Amino acid sequence: MNLVCLDLEGVLVPEIWIAFAEASGIPALRRTTRDEPDYDKLMAYRLAILKEHKLGLREIQETIRTVDPLPGAKEFLDELRGLSQVIIISDTFEQFAKPLMEKLDRPTIFCNSLVVETDGSISGYKMRVAQSKLSTVKALQSVGMETIAAGDSFNDLGMIQASKAGFLFRTTEQIKKDYPQIPAFEDYGSFLGAIKEALAR
Repeated sequence: MNLVCLDLEGVLVPEIWIAFAEASGIPALRRTTRDEPDYDKLMAYRLAILKEHKLGLREIQETIRTVDPLPGAKEFLDELRGLSQVIIISDTFEQFAKPLMEKLDRPTIFCNSLVVETDGSISGYKMRVAQSKLSTVKALQSVGMETIAAGDSFNDLGMIQASKAGFLFRTTEQIKKDYPQIPAFEDYGSFLGAIKEALAR
């Protein structure tokens, strides 16, 4: 049985941290997994900035409420869900994802959790499992699923390379250069076409 595994940010919705960087006026928060392969290092960097500026979950959620899916993303996902089971596997957090999932008609998402203090400050985070995207794909394969995976960042490469078919979507020029063997797409039409071909194999 085929199962399509998609990244969330950059593929279906804008990057949340970039949106918050713009809303808060803190350019340093624009750094994402496209720029930093080490997720723990990236999150430590983000949390230090939030602490320095006395910003917490409430302020980020206010920004998230203004974020809509990328143009064409919902239509792409609707059509894809008519062809295959789809799971979104993201390194975002459940406290961030909920309003975005409602705008996408509540697809299944596997993500992580923030540690939030009573004053709303974010003191840490809990990953579901180490190497969460790759580990999830391997677990799905262990129960008989054939996975097709796609994403845009360094932290997607493991699940992409471990799947029977994998794709990059709107990734960076550097990642395309470093991984020329992975087909890369810029628009939902050709992206969907490639997934359809993979599903038929």
